[in-house]
Amino acid sequence: MAGSGHGSGGPQPSSPRYRYLDLLFAVLGTAAFLVDLVADLWVASSYMQAGHCLWGGLVLALLGLSSLAMQFFSWAWYQTDNIEQDLPSCCCLAVVHLFQLGYLYRCLRMLKVGWRVCRAETAPQQERGYAVFLSHDISMLRLFETFLESTPQLTLALSIVLHTNKVELFQGLGICTASLCVAWSLLDYHQSLRCFLLDKHELGPLSSTIYFLWNFLLLCPRVLAVALFATLFPCYIGLHFLGIWTAMLLWVWLQDTAFMECPRREWLYRATVAVILYFCWFNVAKGQTRQRSAIYHGFILVDSVLLAGSWLWYNAPLRERSYLLPVLLAALVCSVLGLLLRITYYKWLHPTLQTRRQASYDEVDTAEGLAHFRASPAPAPVNRRMYQLSQNHFLVSLQAGQNWGNGVLDDMSL
Repeated sequence: MAGSGHGSGGPQPSSPRYRYLDLLFAVLGTAAFLVDLVADLWVASSYMQAGHCLWGGLVLALLGLSSLAMQFFSWAWYQTDNIEQDLPSCCCLAVVHLFQLGYLYRCLRMLKVGWRVCRAETAPQQERGYAVFLSHDISMLRLFETFLESTPQLTLALSIVLHTNKVELFQGLGICTASLCVAWSLLDYHQSLRCFLLDKHELGPLSSTIYFLWNFLLLCPRVLAVALFATLFPCYIGLHFLGIWTAMLLWVWLQDTAFMECPRREWLYRATVAVILYFCWFNVAKGQTRQRSAIYHGFILVDSVLLAGSWLWYNAPLRERSYLLPVLLAALVCSVLGLLLRITYYKWLHPTLQTRRQASYDEVDTAEGLAHFRASPAPAPVNRRMYQLSQNHFLVSLQAGQNWGNGVLDDMSL
């Protein structure tokens, strides 16, 4: 799979318009990243000053791990992409990433290019495509950062609050910023996927709300269950994570992903996806996913019930934390409501709805058919990483030897 380029054998999927609204979202996303970083450092220093070095160390460890992963992916993509304009030398880029500034550099570069495109009344297609290309990479990196840092830190903060039975100001701020980053990342990622669809299938207000709600409602009970178990068995939560993570890594490997150019780098991608799958569903392969989705959600539901059940078993009767019983009931309601909203989304709001009226397709992560993807005879930079993930989400199957006629798959490893 190539990171960029133009392929052959047919028209490219065209890049969508880059508007002032997209630029505003880029500004807000960059600001949210900086606010989250400051909040993380404040939380860590507060724990250290209070004498809780282990908790502060865990916050810093999660921050450092996610930063290293983001810098690695950003650097690897710079090495394989061939459309970057006016980039500094390879040595300068290496120094930027070595100092953990690669993601921030991408954000600032996105703002510069986006502002230039928005100000130009008739920006060239190449320039508009480049702006969208950059935004897609940032969206993917933000998703990685969310599940490598924000979601684990949210889980850690909740477990500490449950352990101490009180909420400090810095803890509340950390929980709020982490929740905001998770919500923003989920919606931004799905909007990036839909950028490759025709205008009439792009993410609307209603579908955006439903998509965000079912993801968030399924994620919150999972985070709560893990936090409860970590409160009760802090020494065993690491073993639990390693066990589930290993199973998910095997799951991803069996689906034969081909996201990165290098096979060794592909394993880091799979390891990152396995962390995402520890918390929520992430589709990494084409084809009918109803069975895979059902197996995954059933497995995670059983695991979460066992985690929460273990906490209840060892803490009954509830005395000081009697408020948790309604919270657990609310979490159960959230899970059921999230599943119902997921069904609603795929049955009535998914972009394949019009296609399914003409043919019988799977209701979960099904296909538009290539006719419903953007296509343009003019060459424009296309982010093949996000394009491949968009196909995983929207294309039902890839028949042997089928010619999709869009050029971008001709030299991709699928």
